[in-house]
Amino acid sequence: MSRAYPENPICAVGAMVFKDHRILLVKRGHPPAIGKWSIPGGMVQLGETLEEAVIREAREETGLNVRPLKLGKVVERIFRDVESRIEYHYIILDYVCEILGGTLQAGSDALAVDLVEVGSLDQLDMTEGTALVIQEVLRDI
Repeated sequence: MSRAYPENPICAVGAMVFKDHRILLVKRGHPPAIGKWSIPGGMVQLGETLEEAVIREAREETGLNVRPLKLGKVVERIFRDVESRIEYHYIILDYVCEILGGTLQAGSDALAVDLVEVGSLDQLDMTEGTALVIQEVLRDI
């Protein structure tokens, strides 16, 4: 299935890892929003459970082994091109996760990875709505 101009919305997951007033973020290496900071995650593969997808995506993008603890938030992202056609449409299930092990390092489709102070999110070039989602989930955990 093509991610650009899909026939249907794409199901994706995110790994929200909070540690000592910081959150794990990746700098996106592929469209949409290339070069922007975001929650690590990606598309769910056929036959993969949501939790398996979170674990795989976190490991691929950050080098960390995580365990999903609970669903943090469901978000929908729709990107339109200059002609108002839907270029990307994602339904994203963001899971609050804990780190089990691994070594923090940017992998696969991430340009960089970092544990960022939650209070400094406004200083980063982030994907649309990500800082708000982080603040909402942080209030509920």
